This record gives sequence, C-alpha cells and structure tokens, in this order.
Amino acid sequence: MPRIEQDIKLDFKDVLIRPKRSTLKSRKEVDLNRTYTFKNSKKTWTGVPLIAANMDTVGTFEMAAAFRKHGTFVCIHKHYSVEEWVAFAAEKDALSNVAASAGTGDNDFTKMKEIVKNVPGLSFMCLDVANGYSEHFVHCVKKYRDAFPEMTIVAGNVVTGEMVEELLLAGADIIKVGIGPGSVCTTRRQTGVGYPQLSAVLECADAAHGMNGHVISDGGCTCPGDIAKAFCGGADFVMMGGMLAGHKESGGVLKYDEAKGKYQKEFYGMSSSTAMNKHAGGVAEYRSSEGKTVTVPYRGSVAHTILDILGGVRSTCTYVGAARLKELAKRTTFIRVSMQLNEVFGKAGGDTQVPSEQELKEAGLEGPAKRTKM
Repeated sequence: MPRIEQDIKLDFKDVLIRPKRSTLKSRKEVDLNRTYTFKNSKKTWTGVPLIAANMDTVGTFEMAAAFRKHGTFVCIHKHYSVEEWVAFAAEKDALSNVAASAGTGDNDFTKMKEIVKNVPGLSFMCLDVANGYSEHFVHCVKKYRDAFPEMTIVAGNVVTGEMVEELLLAGADIIKVGIGPGSVCTTRRQTGVGYPQLSAVLECADAAHGMNGHVISDGGCTCPGDIAKAFCGGADFVMMGGMLAGHKESGGVLKYDEAKGKYQKEFYGMSSSTAMNKHAGGVAEYRSSEGKTVTVPYRGSVAHTILDILGGVRSTCTYVGAARLKELAKRTTFIRVSMQLNEVFGKAGGDTQVPSEQELKEAGLEGPAKRTKM
C-alpha cells in the first residue's frame, strides 16, 4: 500500500517572514558576504552566495563576468569546449566565481579531466542530473571525488535529508535541492514527482548542516522575496534560472517580435525538447521532454537585476535585525498565509526592467533594419 505523509509541506508562496525589532539604521549596514569551508575539499570560499544556474541560457561566461563584479557565483553550463574554457580562464580572476558542470556519462568525465588539466585554477565542479536518487549517481560522485580530491563538488538534485547525507558521504560538498520548481521545468507535470521547495530546503539544510555540508536552493524563486525566504529557510546558496533569463549576458536567440513591439530572448529547460535536439540529436524514444521553451522580454544588462535582488535581501535583513546574511536564518520566524500580494494591478511584483534606448544602441539593436522577425 502506498504511504501518505500527513505533515504539511510548504512553498515560498505559503509563508511570509515575521518582522522583528532591529537596531540597523540602513540597508548599507548589511553584509551579504558569507565564508564557507567545505566538508570534503577543505577549501574556503568567500562571496555573496547567489548562483546563476548551469543552463545554456543562464550559466554563460558572459554571465560569470557580470556576476564577478558583485561577488556572486555562476555554474557554467557543460556545453562549452575545453578550448573555450582555456580562453575564458585567461581573463583576470575569471575562475574565482565559477564551477564547471558535468553529467554522469563517460564523455562528461573525460571532458572534465581535460578542463581541469588545462584550466589549473578551477576549484569548483557541478555534477548535475535531474534525478539525484539513482545509485549510479552516487557512484558517479564517488568517482569524481576520487579523481579530483581537492575540488569542491556540487551535486544534485535531491529534496530529502537522507539523500543529502548519502551524497555528502559519497564525496560531495554542496547539495543542490529542488525537483520540479523551476519556471521552465515540467517534471512535476510529466512524472508527478516533486517536493514543495521551502520544506525541501528546511529539511535538507538541517540534514546537511549536521554533517558540516552545505545546500543550494535550486529553483522556485520568482522575486527577491523568494530568494530571501530560501536563505531564511537555511539555504547556504540560492540558485536562479528564470530570474536571470532574457538579459544581454544570457544565452538564447534574440529576436524582434513585431506583434509585441519589443525584443524577446529564448529561454528553455535543460530537459526540454529544445535542449535535447540541440545537444543530443533529439528526444530519445524511451523518455519525454521535462522542460519547456519560452520567450521572455529582453531586459538589457543583468547588473540591474543583480542590484535589485541584493537590495531586496538586504532589506529583508533589516526587517528582522540581521546585520549579516549569516544571521538571517537564526532570526527568522515564518508565518503561514493564504495571500502574498495585492494583485489588483496584475501579478507583476514591481517595476519591470526595460532596457533604455542607450542600452539598445550599445547592444547594436536600435532601428528596424537590425531586427529579426519571430
């Protein structure tokens, strides 16, 4: 007989953060930097623990350059060549905020060995699969740990504490938490499998921290408030995909939509038919697409979005009296709610970022002659 868990599981939309007395006078006083020493690699990293996801249209070298200016992090997608990695690594401090990504295949392992050999300053790698519960994936993590003993290894995705513990014991340092919450992920629709993201973070962070491990909340954030809630729930890092789509630094085809009168950029999930057609020659007969392809308005430089997110998280800290991001989870009380926002003027959470005429001109996009119809 199937088992039913009766405990209530929560998503970001189900809670708000209770404000508390604060001695902070300004958001300027809030320090968002964290310093972590990782369980297995023993390496230390300091920075602002926001991560761009390792998706074609998000985890780009261009995104890494923009994120570096803010101390934030990028998991680079796995489809860059070794030669492209070498060229990127020649930039000053290029490797300070990036991880190289890989799957579980033999070709991935061979390519990762070549990247590590030719890019000696690299210290992070991300082992990324949709289903982190397979025994094969656990063996893969062990294989990478044996081959790269000094690398800090990110592994996932999972949503329960026991699997977090198993992956940490297998050699991972940071566990990616999230199955199905992403904006272009259709795993929950296609499989019925998933876990409400806030509860997943709360439970997985508790399991990881008991073993001196760390977790990334991966997916489900739609606004800076959701990112703050993930940190409040115990996430050491928060990974973003859709919130970073559509920017100048994002991947994806840029086109002009005549009907809407604006530039649009492609964004798709890494288990979508678009991604599989691009990288695997199509969707294999034994599987289905678990992602979707959308177009999003072109938003100009990602710097605007980064500053908006950082400002939102700083403001959260001031509401609960946390002078440092490290203190945020300890000072958080969640309250369950039935409504988050007043949507009388629509669902937009705030001002929509629209690139200025100057930004369009600098990007070479001004004028109908340079537009491509969709």
